[in-house]
Amino acid sequence: MNKKTLSILSYVTIIGWIVAFVKSKELTPKSDLVTYHLKQGFGIFLVTFALNIVLSVVIMTITSLYFLSYIGYALLILWIFGIINAANEQKKPIPVIGKMFEDKFDFIN
Repeated sequence: MNKKTLSILSYVTIIGWIVAFVKSKELTPKSDLVTYHLKQGFGIFLVTFALNIVLSVVIMTITSLYFLSYIGYALLILWIFGIINAANEQKKPIPVIGKMFEDKFDFIN
């Protein structure tokens, strides 16, 4: 697989991320683009996972806050921004939350 495909795949579910992670280890020379999008993809996965758990508990506890479930649509839009950046082979962070993940997840390097 080429670096563009691996970059896009790093956003497509956790299984896609694992495939991109394993295949990126086989690339010679190492691709900064793939590493960057692996970090961004893992970060958005963690944020989405944690936020969904928190929102589920809050909404089940206080049902009048059901409108908070629309936050999922905002996360979907951020995820799409990540895929677009990967498809355009750009190393741009995901809006709002992407800067947090640029220097994290050292195991990906």
